[in-house]
Amino acid sequence: MIRPTLAVLLLFAVQSITVGDEPTSEDFGKTKAGQSVELYTLQSGKGLIAKVMTRGATLVQLHVPDKNGKSDDVILGWDDVAGYESEDNQYFGCTTGRVCNRIAKGQFTLDGKDYTLAINNEPNHLHGGVERSLDKVVWKATGYTRDGGHGVRFNYTSPDGEEGYPGNLNVSVNYYVPKDSNTLTISYFAKTDAATPVNLTNHAYFNLAGAGSETVLDHVLRINAATYTPVDDTLIPTGKIESVSDTVLDFTTPKRIGARIKKLDDAATIGYDHNFVLNPQDDKSKFYNLAASLSHKESGRTLRIMTKEPAIQFYSGNFLKRQTGKGGKTYAHRSAICLETQHFPDSVNQADFPNTILKPDEEYKTSTSLQFGIMQPPAAKSE
Repeated sequence: MIRPTLAVLLLFAVQSITVGDEPTSEDFGKTKAGQSVELYTLQSGKGLIAKVMTRGATLVQLHVPDKNGKSDDVILGWDDVAGYESEDNQYFGCTTGRVCNRIAKGQFTLDGKDYTLAINNEPNHLHGGVERSLDKVVWKATGYTRDGGHGVRFNYTSPDGEEGYPGNLNVSVNYYVPKDSNTLTISYFAKTDAATPVNLTNHAYFNLAGAGSETVLDHVLRINAATYTPVDDTLIPTGKIESVSDTVLDFTTPKRIGARIKKLDDAATIGYDHNFVLNPQDDKSKFYNLAASLSHKESGRTLRIMTKEPAIQFYSGNFLKRQTGKGGKTYAHRSAICLETQHFPDSVNQADFPNTILKPDEEYKTSTSLQFGIMQPPAAKSE
């Protein structure tokens, strides 16, 4: 049983939130198990519209205006729950965990006890498991208002032993859209009654030209990282941290995604699928650190990703296979990218990596902000 005290452990997650005038919700269908799923709509006064559902605390739609004011949905997904339960779903828009990314051979040792997890990315464990990982369960949702903006708070209690992980883990994920900017902030909170690894992220696939556009290789990307974590042939970090300098992983200055990607076609990653170690913040007083910036010239859209996490995974959509998504659009190979803020992969087995073990006397608390904008025209040259 869950200890009674766990019922109030997430009170810290709702401070400064006023419930009322909450965002609208609608029925999004039922899971194969018969559970009802709700879809919530958040909207800013500047044109951003985000839709999030209770299955997997998932970001389903994200509409933002282009340079001409035309709005497009810039993330991949489906029009109903059935799509998200199909084999074509590659973690589109979901909350991944308890531990995102990979754990070597699905094994780790904690406080002298060995734990074995599902192998779902041979020979490793990926994104929290198979049947009851956080992306596949139905969360409880509460709409709220704060400072004129609107949000949805999702809550789920993962019981001890679910997907092989120890401890009753009480998790909250908040999606928040402020009134006066095209920003979506995703905040994560968790408490546990036994030590357990936790590493949460959102797995949205972005294409700033609009979901269903044929390629994302024409986008320009900058990653605020001078180093990365090399991996073995199964994509598990070797434990080293190496420089991106003079490699195809150097995005310290803006570069077109497709410019050098073919050099990775025969690599174990089959394209970009790398964990970048973010540069330390120059100003420690700032709440967020810049992780990455993305732009698309034709639409004029830009995206800045700000985070409190130490790393970001850049994945170039290498396994998209022309599956049919929202509105009948197809999602071609490398037609969208993921930029997943996180702790390092396999940290539970890597003593020198940032810690991912949450203890009962601690709280897990992190946040990532997606800031959309429009490219500014170059300044006119003086004569």
